[in-house]
Amino acid sequence: MKKSKSLILKLIAALALTFSLVAVIETSNSDASVQTVQAARKLSKKEQAAKRWIAQHESGGKYNAKNGVCYGKYQLNVAYLRGDLSPKNQEQTADNYVYSRYGSWVNAKKFWLVNRWY
Repeated sequence: MKKSKSLILKLIAALALTFSLVAVIETSNSDASVQTVQAARKLSKKEQAAKRWIAQHESGGKYNAKNGVCYGKYQLNVAYLRGDLSPKNQEQTADNYVYSRYGSWVNAKKFWLVNRWY
């Protein structure tokens, strides 16, 4: 009887630890996303220029541009926008995509110049 109670307590403790860990990871991921978006608001002139250049070459700078499964100013896969096609979400999603994939808009532009997409 004592062994089964001990086992149950260990299982409960393990579950509690797992849920705590998941909560920390989710908080950490949302904080990283907020930091990425905040960083995007403070773009250098080179970053701003590269971002504008990509938008012009992808959509002519139009938030409602469509091309197959790509949509908006930065021609993101519509799935990335998660149903929110607003300009604000397009800006945030594009920043998150570029920073996670290329590290900067300047690097994304360099990639675009070689591949004609980013």
